[in-house]
Amino acid sequence: MSLRLILIRHAKSNWDDPFADDHARVLNARGRRAARAVGRWMDARGYLPDLVLSSDSARTRETADRLMAEWTRPARVRFLPRLYHADPDTLLEVLQDAQGDTVALIAHNPGIGAFASTMVAQRPEHARFADYPTCATTLIDFDTAHWADIRPGAGRVVAFVTPHDLSD
Repeated sequence: MSLRLILIRHAKSNWDDPFADDHARVLNARGRRAARAVGRWMDARGYLPDLVLSSDSARTRETADRLMAEWTRPARVRFLPRLYHADPDTLLEVLQDAQGDTVALIAHNPGIGAFASTMVAQRPEHARFADYPTCATTLIDFDTAHWADIRPGAGRVVAFVTPHDLSD
């Protein structure tokens, strides 16, 4: 049996007010379009999670909502304050308590990008994987039946995509 992890950095946020509360920052128009495009891409390929674990920030909530609006199958969602600007160790701890065969994790850089890099045995040959741009999405498979058993370096990349890859 295997488990699938979908790592998603939140979509592009609005910086019109540089003094706005970071936690309350929402998506900009480009971010809203990107989240829907990635959601359509996921749905078209059957890359749909059973569970979505997301930071509780406004931009990650909005990213999750826009992704899920494009899915033909609903997923359970948990918004967790612990995932707001979480480091890779925290992301792993949260994931190890997850339930379901396919789990999506929506969080922030630099944590989500570093986590993606540490969880895979071999990084994808994509120019943007290292900097993990907004709404970048990685699908990683693990040959284990329990999330508690996943370890860094044990995952196999199935796909990596950025919104730019999906633009016409």
